[in-house]
Amino acid sequence: MTFKALDLKHLKIGILGLGYVGLPLAVELGKRFPTLGYDLNRARVAQLRQGYDSSLEVEPEDLQQASQLSYADAPEALTGCDVYVVTVPTPINAHRQPDLRPLQSASLLLGKVIQPGCVVVFESTVYPGATEEVCIPIIEEHSGLKYNQDFYAGYSPERINPGDKEHRLTTIKKVTSGSTPEVARFVDALYGSVITAGTHLASSICVAEAAKVIENTQRDLNIALINELALIFNRLGIDTQEVLEAAGTKWNFLPFRPGLVGGHCIGVDPYYLTHKAQEIGYHPEVILAGRRLNDSMGAYVAGQVIKLMSRRHLLNATTRVLVLGLTFKENCPDLRNTRVVDIVAELEDYRIQCDVHDPWPSAAEAEHEYGIRLIEQPAAAHYDAVILAVAHRQFVELGAERIRAFGKPDAVLYDVKAVLPREAVDARL
Repeated sequence: MTFKALDLKHLKIGILGLGYVGLPLAVELGKRFPTLGYDLNRARVAQLRQGYDSSLEVEPEDLQQASQLSYADAPEALTGCDVYVVTVPTPINAHRQPDLRPLQSASLLLGKVIQPGCVVVFESTVYPGATEEVCIPIIEEHSGLKYNQDFYAGYSPERINPGDKEHRLTTIKKVTSGSTPEVARFVDALYGSVITAGTHLASSICVAEAAKVIENTQRDLNIALINELALIFNRLGIDTQEVLEAAGTKWNFLPFRPGLVGGHCIGVDPYYLTHKAQEIGYHPEVILAGRRLNDSMGAYVAGQVIKLMSRRHLLNATTRVLVLGLTFKENCPDLRNTRVVDIVAELEDYRIQCDVHDPWPSAAEAEHEYGIRLIEQPAAAHYDAVILAVAHRQFVELGAERIRAFGKPDAVLYDVKAVLPREAVDARL
């Protein structure tokens, strides 16, 4: 059976996963099409029904404008959709290997509700080939339907940047693809109906998967280079930020900065690509070297702070350090794969007590995910060192003097993000 193009005027769409990726997409589609947003987190669904998004990615007025969007936490509610879009997480496990369980669970669910003629579009970041090698066979097994005969697939990688109010879903060009040329054109038209920035139709699902995974691998490697330069310049007694500012006067110098590399994409996606490379017998040298270097930066920062405290004779049984910021980036509540935890873990290995303050994330989530109890307000003149780990606007507005006030008179102030004046801090990355 050849694909019979679905009528864009009479579609019902189901979104699996209402996180940072799924919710903005569900909202935009829900402005034009009957759309069902499904998430297995009942509290999340209840919250959205009340018109509030705790991720702060979608404003209440935007939720209201999605007049055709409804929510469900029961999987059977997905029955009867024409198009399904999968936006579940694709994390890595403790061994830095792809954890495909959320994707496999979503595929199993789809196998139970999908009907002949449906199109399934995956947005979750994966290695090239994963959609058709992992997901499609699960759907076939549990539905009894035949791929590219009874149902079809597409892949359109997400490009969400949490906390970014300028680059939004509709203003970022969307890569699209499909399992047949006809399906590809349909998927492209569907996204084109809501993406004002336009679309780029890839020749295959595998090409679209590869395009996504190298976007963040490239950024990871660029940051790794700058992090390595920072390690070198620190030994030379040269300020890295001053070097970058000078080099940045050349028109084609890329403006990357050193730092902790976490989050749901940059610190994770390269491992999906290296996993596939090793599976086919190629050992990636450069990508893994960059990952190792970036993963070591939290311990490096902690080590620098310990050295500074040691020189001031601040290390003892009561030494206490304040870490400002826990999220993986500034001005958003996203805690996924934050590498600030590496700083805390390294300090605690030295039996140094750490307090972490961050006004953005859920305190319950911080404790659940990392065992870290956030403090509501740091005490004045209480700490032997203060580490500005995340450049939230609240911290930047405090300024160096008031941040220093959290520390004792001879406390160390370390600026990971280099947002405070150089002369106001003891060291910065």
